[in-house]
Amino acid sequence: MVTQEERISVGKKAGITGILCNLTLCVSKFIIGSLSGSVSITADAVNNLSDAASSIVTLLGFKLAGKKADAEHPYGYDRFEYLAGLIVAALILIIGVELVKSSIDKIIHPADVEFSVALVIVLSLSIALKLWLASYNVRLGRSINSQTLIASGSDARNDVISTGAVLLASIVEKLTGLRVDGYIGLLVALFIIWSGIGIARDTISPLLGEAPDEELVHNISGLITSKPGVLGVHDLIVHDYGPGRRYASAHAEMDYRSDVLTAHELLDDIEHEAMEKYNVELTIHYDPIVTDDPILNQAKQLVTERLHEIDSNIKLHDFRFVRGEGHSNVLFDMVIPQGSALDDPQAQTGILRTVNELLNSGRIAGAHGRFFAVITFDSEAFNDPHCS
Repeated sequence: MVTQEERISVGKKAGITGILCNLTLCVSKFIIGSLSGSVSITADAVNNLSDAASSIVTLLGFKLAGKKADAEHPYGYDRFEYLAGLIVAALILIIGVELVKSSIDKIIHPADVEFSVALVIVLSLSIALKLWLASYNVRLGRSINSQTLIASGSDARNDVISTGAVLLASIVEKLTGLRVDGYIGLLVALFIIWSGIGIARDTISPLLGEAPDEELVHNISGLITSKPGVLGVHDLIVHDYGPGRRYASAHAEMDYRSDVLTAHELLDDIEHEAMEKYNVELTIHYDPIVTDDPILNQAKQLVTERLHEIDSNIKLHDFRFVRGEGHSNVLFDMVIPQGSALDDPQAQTGILRTVNELLNSGRIAGAHGRFFAVITFDSEAFNDPHCS
């Protein structure tokens, strides 16, 4: 498991390396672009300058993310890493728009590009250095599970494509005399904007509260249900407060006759195991389930079978009775599959009417009085579809 200190150390190392590499490339390309009069090379130089700024923001993001939790932010500052990625995206978009303007101006007012051996050498070395930087960032990002560093690696790979296009434009102009520099510069600028939009999307999503990783949800559900005595799990909610800082809560169903202290000890052990295996602060709520009531079991079976006829993906949990003198309430939660028409209030009213008719149809042996269904409609987002 990667510690927070290791994450910060790796992030700082990647940030400093990116700053040095991109500043070197920026200065080299700016000199060559100015001497040759190539707007596409100058555009690529500015792109490297934006990459250097991105590396600075990444460095600051990891540094700020490493701040200890305090009274004002008890869950820590790890989301600074996401904010750093968002700032990087904004910088990339601004520079991309400016490069579109300069490239269009070069298309309207074309000028010759002076070809030289130095130009080819600088651009070729730039491609080689960016290939290495891409591999370096992706490798470090995977080692600490950092989407910010992996995105930086992808951005570096994109730079290889844009620099290769600039080199191609210079060679084409030399061999054919066609003035394609402005057009290539425009393509590079549009490519930069597209990359910025992608990075913004990847960083905004976790800030807005995206769905947790499906594999993580399945692993936590599987961990809980794998223990003897646990009958089921539902309402699993995972909160992401930044890379390496996740909190989760879940409801574990257990037989109501289980010894309370034994059940509490088991759930404590599961919470510790979740931290060790998945680095997740897990809190489990104990749900006692009645398993020896024949009337309840009949009602649950009838309702389950009928709802599966409507949609085989429907799942039920927390099925219980509240008995009264004149009638009994049948309460349960129904998990609505993602994208199901049952999410509509009218459809849910129909489900409630169907269940009430079924419960009072006389098919439950030994039952007395009327039944009234009380259904809570749950989202599948908080209930692992792999677990019943």
